[in-house]
Amino acid sequence: MTTTLAYAAQNATSPLAPFNIERRAPGADDVQIDILYCGVCHSDLHTARNEWKNTLYPSVPGHEIVGRVTAVGTNVSKFKLGDIAGVGCMVDSCQHCASCGDGLEQYCENGFTGTYNGPVFGGENTFGGYASRIVVKQKFVLKIRHAESDLAAVAPLLCAGITTYSPLRQWGVEKGHKVGIVGLGGLGHMGVKIAAAMGAQVVLFTTSANKAEDAKRMGASDVVLSTDPQAMAAHQNSFDFILNTVAAQHDLDPFIALLKRDCTMTLVGAPEHSHPAPNVFGLIFKRRRLGGSLIGGIRETQEMLDFCAEHGIVSDIEIIAMKEINTAYERMLRSDVKYRFVIDMATLS
Repeated sequence: MTTTLAYAAQNATSPLAPFNIERRAPGADDVQIDILYCGVCHSDLHTARNEWKNTLYPSVPGHEIVGRVTAVGTNVSKFKLGDIAGVGCMVDSCQHCASCGDGLEQYCENGFTGTYNGPVFGGENTFGGYASRIVVKQKFVLKIRHAESDLAAVAPLLCAGITTYSPLRQWGVEKGHKVGIVGLGGLGHMGVKIAAAMGAQVVLFTTSANKAEDAKRMGASDVVLSTDPQAMAAHQNSFDFILNTVAAQHDLDPFIALLKRDCTMTLVGAPEHSHPAPNVFGLIFKRRRLGGSLIGGIRETQEMLDFCAEHGIVSDIEIIAMKEINTAYERMLRSDVKYRFVIDMATLS
């Protein structure tokens, strides 16, 4: 075991503060990574403040991790000392259920183990990327092929990137499709970039008119104010796919009405309070579908990273020092970030 400096919440109301944790010594199948950058996800805040009522304390959040390999086990073949590697939302799964067999570890029937806050169905706590170092099984470590100058902006791909890439791939988005992205936040801005790189005609739906310029710079061909009924009506029955990234309770019906027959809107935002139930007639009269999606498996996450490297896609970020994390959480609640905070872990010490 190695003592490692981290930042942790001790309970739901305490600010995150310096805290020493123990990391295991690398085993035969393990990769040890000295963390260079860690993105800040809204899930970090939900967990630190126990808003999902399942937090294990002390809580060390962080699941958008990029760092340098500093040790490898004897069975490790995919990584060597000095490599740049990434760790996302999972560090283990059962490896023998049907979902794991299909490379969909995020849907593990026995519950994947989160990078922080332990196994989904309960078990020993795990500590995430707000720390100087992490040790992870080789199978759950990702190769980073972006330039080293981009590494801070790569970190959010490990959650925001895969959360948007996976449903775009699952529902077959391709060149010429008309794709709606609802919300231009940490998730939505990645959805715009990735869908545009796939060749789709991307339309952003937002309640913030001042985000139009950013959306078009990222690849959106049009920006629609979702609070404008006339502007919404102009797009009825025209979308091949809609990715809804908003993590706040809202009415889904106006967006469902935009879908063509037999097309889908997929939810990836996780609101604290449930959305109102959609009107069933909006679904049955056009055989429309409402779906959901959770991050992505390790194989697909690697595919996403390679796709983003090939297309020059990174997140729009604001780099912060570790001591600024509590202020960053408050700013995140006010949507005062364009579009993802990333911690420079050199500031931890």
